[in-house]
Amino acid sequence: MIAIIDYGVGNLASIKNMLKKAGFESEVTSDIALIKDADKIILPGIGAFDHCMQKFNASGLRPIVTEKILEEKIYMLGICVGLQMLMEKSEEGIEPGLGWIEGNTIKFKRDELGDLKIPHMGWTDITVSKPSALIQDLGEKPRFYFVHSYYVSPDKKEDELLMANYGYEFTAAVNRDNIFGVQFHPEKSHKYGMKILENFGRL
Repeated sequence: MIAIIDYGVGNLASIKNMLKKAGFESEVTSDIALIKDADKIILPGIGAFDHCMQKFNASGLRPIVTEKILEEKIYMLGICVGLQMLMEKSEEGIEPGLGWIEGNTIKFKRDELGDLKIPHMGWTDITVSKPSALIQDLGEKPRFYFVHSYYVSPDKKEDELLMANYGYEFTAAVNRDNIFGVQFHPEKSHKYGMKILENFGRL
C-alpha cells in the first residue's frame, strides 16, 4: 500500500485518484499504524516552505516517516514543496528542511528570466540527467505541469534526475537511493504524470 501522508497540506485526493487510475492502492492517512504498514510513501506539499515544514513537524508524523525512509529504505516520492522539504533549507523561509539530500531551495533569479514571470506556471519539457526506473517509458518529449517560484539546487550533480528550462536550466526532479522528488505536479500532468506514478508504484 502507498501511504499519501496527510499533514494538512497538498492535493491529496488528486494524487490518490491518479494512483487508482494507474492501478495502485493508496491511502491518504495520518494514521501511524497505516504508515508503519506502507511499502511506499508520498510526501505532498503546496504553498510556503515554512508552513509545510511547520505543519509536518507539528503532525507528529515526522519520526515514523523518517524511520520508514531512512532506516527501512522504502521508496518515497516528494511532490512540489514535498520535494523542497527534502533539502537542507529554503530561501523562502527560516525553517530547516529534512536534509535528506544535501542542497538548498532557491528562488528563480529574476534578472536571468528576461520577460518571464514568477511563478513559473504551466507545461514545460524536461530532460533526463540519469536513468531511473521512475522515468522509464515516458515517450517522446515528455512534459509536466509546474507551479512554483522556488526550485531545488542539490549540492551533488548525481542527485539530479530531471532538468527543465525556464529562462535557464533548473532541477525538476531528484533521486538518491530510495528517495525521489519532483517539482512538477504528476497529478495534473495527464499521461506523463500517470506514467510517473505508475512507475513509482512498480518500484
